[in-house]
Amino acid sequence: MSTIQVNIVSAETELFSGEVSLLVAPGAQGELGIKPKHAPLLTNLKPGEVRIKRDGQEDENIFVSGGYLEVQPNVVTILADTAVRAHDIDEAAAIEAKQRAEEALANRKSDMDVAHAQAELAIAAAQLELLRKLRR
Repeated sequence: MSTIQVNIVSAETELFSGEVSLLVAPGAQGELGIKPKHAPLLTNLKPGEVRIKRDGQEDENIFVSGGYLEVQPNVVTILADTAVRAHDIDEAAAIEAKQRAEEALANRKSDMDVAHAQAELAIAAAQLELLRKLRR
């Protein structure tokens, strides 16, 4: 089966580099499935799960808090704001961040506070959803 090179990097580190048969990512306009020979593409990512499928290996799940996905003829690059392997997500910290964001939204003081709280809430909710999905 054919594969495509995928590189997932954040400001801190390179999380993944390898040949994959399918990459599924949370595009700003909806979930994207990228296979070899996909048309060139550049899009924003929203917080969520990146699924990596490799032939004969277990799927790999990485959480991204946002960023960009670029598809070129032979390589897919994800430049994530932050990224973490799903099994490394700190559930207690995500729950606490979600509660703080919900409190900030309830006690809104300015539009800037609201926008920041909404972004934090989206990240925490996406992390918790990924953890719930992996437990099923």
